[in-house]
Amino acid sequence: MTPGAERGAGSSAPRSADVARLAGVSRKTVSRVLNNEPYVSEEARQRVLAAAEELGYRLNHAARALASGRSRSIGVVALGTAGYGTASLLVHIEHAVRDAGYALRIVNTPDGDPEEIADALESLLEQGVDGIVISEPIVQGKVRARLDVPVLFLGAPPAFTATRTVTVGVGARDLARAATDHLLDLGHTTVHHLAGPRRWYATKDRIEGWRAALAARGAPEPPLLNGDWSPDSGYAAGRELASDPSVTAVFAAGDEMAIGLIHALREAGRRVPEDVSVVGFDGNPVFAYVSPPLTTVRQPFEAAAGEGIRLLVHAIEKPDTDPPPTSEPPVELVVRGSTAPPPDLGA
Repeated sequence: MTPGAERGAGSSAPRSADVARLAGVSRKTVSRVLNNEPYVSEEARQRVLAAAEELGYRLNHAARALASGRSRSIGVVALGTAGYGTASLLVHIEHAVRDAGYALRIVNTPDGDPEEIADALESLLEQGVDGIVISEPIVQGKVRARLDVPVLFLGAPPAFTATRTVTVGVGARDLARAATDHLLDLGHTTVHHLAGPRRWYATKDRIEGWRAALAARGAPEPPLLNGDWSPDSGYAAGRELASDPSVTAVFAAGDEMAIGLIHALREAGRRVPEDVSVVGFDGNPVFAYVSPPLTTVRQPFEAAAGEGIRLLVHAIEKPDTDPPPTSEPPVELVVRGSTAPPPDLGA
């Protein structure tokens, strides 16, 4: 018996009961699998997914949700990390989605692999979300995905196509330039940069801002160092920079790396900020209470999330109208005790 005959001649679209029947499981198991819930064996999960694919259940499920007035839910694909920046952005996305009257569904990806992102997108589409937020800072290669709902890209350029897209950034280039300008304004002849991992879009944005600031002032560009956002990588970079007496200013692409870097400098006998000034990036409030308190640029997570969700909800609810006007995120430099004029000017 064909799946269509099994559903009955009058059925125009597959139902969860049809998937359950074909897979030989209960409707509750189908619900758990399609909503990515636990307590389902891998063997049963694969049977349900195979049955849903055979019946074309996911596409019809999403269509029914849209035809009935939308599911009032927004999905988010995010890198599975507890880092301050990524976690803070996700918190503000959740607040903005809830304030807009939508429910939030989150799928994490461990490594930013295109296949993992495609699987995450498919999972959200199976749940019938009305729109999707891509808060994924690592996308290497083309993602094989076909999206028929509006998509918000936060920071990273799109790695696939969708019917409607919105892109909102956190102004990382401008923030990096402000951090570098602050050190140059203090009288430092150049600024070294401890960048993030090479695969991250955020790393590229911050490098571009640092380079633009140096170029605008005619300052020489020192060799670039790369870390991995961790204090350990900052400490390793600090040990390397401490051996060069010409280093008087460092812009670190993350607050945690900046703290590790400061520890290495002081351990090597280089005082901060008397000998070397250090600026971080993110605005983690914890680092206002270290010694010395860290000068940093604060990422506008709340503003970016609010602006992005506002545009995404507009695309969902008013797809045939022009998007509302947008505003640039603010640049906030938080000056604390880790920066000062270079030794020859500060004496």
